[in-house]
Amino acid sequence: MTPEEQTYYENYFSLFLMDGWKQLVAEVTETLESYRIEDIKDQDHLNAIKGELKMLKRIQNFESGIRNAYDMNTENSK
Repeated sequence: MTPEEQTYYENYFSLFLMDGWKQLVAEVTETLESYRIEDIKDQDHLNAIKGELKMLKRIQNFESGIRNAYDMNTENSK
């Protein structure tokens, strides 16, 4: 792993330790759990919600994605 890649991952690992990150993920999770199918009004609303859900899930899973990428990168460096 290059020094730049190591710094890249270390920056994210530092971020993931911050209370603000944990708070953001908790709020995203709460928002995801609040969606109800019966609240969807029409096809346009459904499409908007699908986009929102995609982005919220991306945030929710971002930390595990970075950690998995780091693990894979570390394994490939051996």
